[in-house]
Amino acid sequence: MASLAPPLHSRPSLSPSPRLKKSCAPRVSATLVVSNVVASETSLSWSSKEKLNLSSKWNQGPLQEIDWENLEVDLYHWTRPLRPVQWYPGHIAKTEKELKEQLKLMDVVIEVRDARIPMATSHPQMDSWLGTRKKILVLNREDMISAADRNAWATFFARQGIKVVFSNGQLGMGTMKLGRLAKSLAVSVNTKRRAKGLLPRPVRAGIVGYPNVGKSSLINRLLKRRMCPAAPRPGVTRELKWVRFGKDLELLDSPGILPMRISDQAAAIKLAICDDIGERSYDVADVAAILVQMLTRLPEVGSETLRKRYRIDLHDQCGKTFLQKLALQLFNGDVSQAAFRILSDFRKGKFGRVALERPPR
Repeated sequence: MASLAPPLHSRPSLSPSPRLKKSCAPRVSATLVVSNVVASETSLSWSSKEKLNLSSKWNQGPLQEIDWENLEVDLYHWTRPLRPVQWYPGHIAKTEKELKEQLKLMDVVIEVRDARIPMATSHPQMDSWLGTRKKILVLNREDMISAADRNAWATFFARQGIKVVFSNGQLGMGTMKLGRLAKSLAVSVNTKRRAKGLLPRPVRAGIVGYPNVGKSSLINRLLKRRMCPAAPRPGVTRELKWVRFGKDLELLDSPGILPMRISDQAAAIKLAICDDIGERSYDVADVAAILVQMLTRLPEVGSETLRKRYRIDLHDQCGKTFLQKLALQLFNGDVSQAAFRILSDFRKGKFGRVALERPPR
């Protein structure tokens, strides 16, 4: 197998290290065979020999442990033959320029990420924009990850000295803690103003992050009323908007910010799976096929859960073949509809509390 190219951004490396404890699960080594279906597009398929290797692994059912580093390596190779996932609508470029100007007015920056994929929803340039300003990291959708996932991420960021709040923007969990933390971090603002003979003013906090990670829903829960447009799809918020939270805090809601070019396609596939990027930027069948292959490797799900839910066996099948069988069974052969069903089930939590990332060790 060819060696992995070095990462092109600031995310910590997830490549295997000899110091890591090996998983009890056997390693499956397989390569993708690319078949041209439509000009300029590719799809996933497997050779017969690789199907036999996958069969012996999938027949074992849910795994007790998972080697996350090896899963990341496999995900990298699964995504290599696919059409690159890129999405950078015009309003994002405009917002990015305006946001950099507004950052000069902020006392605190609240960065919201998807708790299922905290590393994939980290913006590689965000810290350089913030400079010395204080930052609070919010991992939203905590209800969609397990306690083990939450503890792992809490420990990881605590070791880096980053203050983390876990939240559920739909139900309001974590919002009051976030409000108190934002005010406490910026208390020095009015101390300095009083020393200069100036009147105190509300603390200014900007809420930033990728599209559809729950920024507007979080603000609406803080305010206990719908002040910012919110919907479960990327690209709803199109402009910056300041709102007042009590007498002491002002919040800036902003559209989702994406890098102009996503170099890490494994991260891009996770964004697509979690609906944190526009669906015009990817092929739903390819994304759903990779999701199936990931779910079979996760102990919370496994091949048996997929078999029971869809009544389709995974003996010697890859994700693409699974989609084709589901399409014939439920959607008159429409693979796109089958792909949407699997992605929708994952996004609605039908497979339980499932994270797609764990912290690098």
